[in-house]
Amino acid sequence: MFSFMLWLVLLLLCWPLALLALLLYPVCWLLTLPFRLIGIGVDAIFETLRAIVLLPARVLGGARR
Repeated sequence: MFSFMLWLVLLLLCWPLALLALLLYPVCWLLTLPFRLIGIGVDAIFETLRAIVLLPARVLGGARR
């Protein structure tokens, strides 16, 4: 909601820049999408390694949450 209000203020102050931002937002989103997917994959790998390393402690009755 805040970003929409900020865009409305930009529209009132400088409408060509606001329209350019509106048109370039999907392009920027598409360009950053592969990096987000790589980040999700790396996070999943680290969570898997963490689960493997902590498995013996959980099996032997480590601290429960």
